[in-house]
Amino acid sequence: MNFSADISLALPEVILAISALTLLVFGAFAPRQTNALMVASMAALAAAGYAAAVGPMGRGFAGGMIADNASAFAQVAIYAASALAIPLGMKWFERRDVRNFEFPILILLAALGMGMMVSAGDLISLYMGVELQSLALYVLAAMHRDNAKASEAGLKYFVLGALSSGLLLYGASLIYGFAGSTKFVDIAAAVHGAANTGVIFGLVFLICGLAFKVSAAPFHMWTPDVYEGAPTPVVAFFAAAPKLAAMVLFARVLTEGFGDVIWQWRQILVCISLFSIAVGAFGGLAQQNLKRLWAYSSIANVGYAVLGLASGTAEGVQAMLVFMVLYMVDVTGFFACLTALSRDGKPMETVADMAGLFKTRPAIALAMTAFSLSALGLPPFSGFWAKFYVFKAAIAVSDPVIQGAAIAGLVGSVVAAFYYLRLIKVMWFDNAEGGTDPIPGEARAIAIGAALFSFPVVLAALVYIDPLAKAAALALGQ
Repeated sequence: MNFSADISLALPEVILAISALTLLVFGAFAPRQTNALMVASMAALAAAGYAAAVGPMGRGFAGGMIADNASAFAQVAIYAASALAIPLGMKWFERRDVRNFEFPILILLAALGMGMMVSAGDLISLYMGVELQSLALYVLAAMHRDNAKASEAGLKYFVLGALSSGLLLYGASLIYGFAGSTKFVDIAAAVHGAANTGVIFGLVFLICGLAFKVSAAPFHMWTPDVYEGAPTPVVAFFAAAPKLAAMVLFARVLTEGFGDVIWQWRQILVCISLFSIAVGAFGGLAQQNLKRLWAYSSIANVGYAVLGLASGTAEGVQAMLVFMVLYMVDVTGFFACLTALSRDGKPMETVADMAGLFKTRPAIALAMTAFSLSALGLPPFSGFWAKFYVFKAAIAVSDPVIQGAAIAGLVGSVVAAFYYLRLIKVMWFDNAEGGTDPIPGEARAIAIGAALFSFPVVLAALVYIDPLAKAAALALGQ
């Protein structure tokens, strides 16, 4: 394949790279033109998403990049979530008189890295995508420079992220050394029938590095502290698009590179899934800060997504994709609610702060109730359908370990229901401690839109999401 054909496959990434560099120069000369930067960044993400949806498919750059239904599905969802994060974050910073023209540019660079992750065809492009995304996220976590917690969050994320990158790189090096290639198709040929011990060790390290990126236990230690300290709109971005990108990369590595040794990695994923569900369910019980509470909720939800992937079937991968897309909407909407809520200029971030919210801000309280019930898995909200897909795929596997893990996952949902219901009880039945500041328009729109998607729009959306996720899962299995 010639260079022009390769570039056509990478058109979404090219659009984002050129846009980020152009806007960086523009922002350096006109740093106060934040509205122009915001609109241009969102337009670049929309253009990249369109290019991913309608662009050609195939393998380019000597197999280092794959454009298929899976990459297109993930890129459209990632770029949509990234576009929502831009106005949410920029307006939040403006209300605090912090004008960072770099914010939308860092979002573009993170989206570029995530696009590379879901299109990776070998270990080199995998690592480049992960690091490009991670470096942008480290800076975003510490974007609020005058806030000590934000600086602490950025530093913790960077230090622990460097550790996970080392694990990822060491695992990739072992796989290359024993398999003789960095390409997933060549690795699959090398491990066909049986994988030697060196490759298995490399795979374990690779899984550990990727588990950190999705904040799966026991590699979750950064998540509560970073979620609590980072700016709220940045957390809304953290909790959505990067997790989908890492899960799609997870699926691509395991199914395309190590599909013939599923019995070697399935047991690892089952352990990660159960540990994540347990840590998320029980760890969230003691949390009073809502950002920390939702950090533990995200750990548990990643456990459910990993459970779908552990099934090792196309239905399991499809379930994981549907789960992550629906989860992205809920978590973005919940953190949009938190960005909207403040009292006397102070953010409302604890469970106690939400006392009587239904009496003062009924629309936001209803939205947060919808997100809590969805995260709990109550029908007919989107979270119920997400878990339904995962448990259905897990139970369909004729493996008692996977089926037992699905039952344990249901128990974890029951335990986690306590802290979701506690939040609802505080919002609806406790006495209000005072009024709230005016609700920003962009946060209100995103929160209410996401709540309506959670129910009833999800019922119609699944008609389209389900076949698209199925086509993406089949592409990952090829």
